[in-house]
Amino acid sequence: MPELPDIKLYLRALQSRIVGQELKAVRLLTPFLLRTVEPPITAAAGRPVVGLERIGKRIAIVLDDDLFLVIHLMIAGRFRWTKPGVKPPGRIGLAAFDFERGTLLLTEAGTKRRASLHLIQGREGLTPFHRGGIDIYPATHEQFAAAMQRENHTLKRALTDPRILDGIGNAYSDEILHRARLSPLQLTSKLDDAGMARLHDAARATLTEWTDRLIAETGDKFPEKVTAFRPEMAVHGRYNLPCPDCGSPVQRIRYAENETNYCATCQTGGRVLADRALSRLLRDDWPRTLAELEELRSPPK
Repeated sequence: MPELPDIKLYLRALQSRIVGQELKAVRLLTPFLLRTVEPPITAAAGRPVVGLERIGKRIAIVLDDDLFLVIHLMIAGRFRWTKPGVKPPGRIGLAAFDFERGTLLLTEAGTKRRASLHLIQGREGLTPFHRGGIDIYPATHEQFAAAMQRENHTLKRALTDPRILDGIGNAYSDEILHRARLSPLQLTSKLDDAGMARLHDAARATLTEWTDRLIAETGDKFPEKVTAFRPEMAVHGRYNLPCPDCGSPVQRIRYAENETNYCATCQTGGRVLADRALSRLLRDDWPRTLAELEELRSPPK
């Protein structure tokens, strides 16, 4: 799922391409994308784009007359910028937003359709999209700690909860926790003031570094490779590859459709965290340390 650095990258690319331009038409390729009926989507046509906003992991295209096109890319949704009037790809195309200079395509890979589009009249209609998470940049260490410790959760869950923090998901939470040298399963209530400040600093540094990196890589081009898996990342998506800091193999915890990646040496004092599926299968044989894990993987002599 595109997270804060990716959304900022899209906003930067869209700023120079559609702000000040008239939205000539919205072409919907699937009725399931549009989640509102009033006002009708045809009301957006013919209106100039007066601005762009980020609402968490959503992008709001601000139109004249207080209209907002709110787009949530979810996991596999992506934007493409093409020549004016181009035909959207049949299998993955969801919508096309036509401008004089070009067409903004909304696509979604895979078979599940999770991306969404809302047309909202009036700024008060945006309230439900604001989940309540704080912006980590202006927040003080004290405000960050208060938000994180409002409820007792694991650090991984708290970082990715949009009611707590704004714009962080599975990928960058792994990178933040690695930078902060903290276990993803550490409970927020057990983290002291120094640890919480370290986590806040790590979150700011990680998101800033990746936003700057993505902008530098993309330049003036439209971002075509927005992905949660990048070889330059420290741990996310790098299961069993060496940690860039200590060389230990990156570990993972798998659950549902996601996984958490971490370095046992850097983050958990060498302890291997239980993978729910495998630990349930192995029970008492589940390896507790990297040494035990390597022994388990070694072929019998």
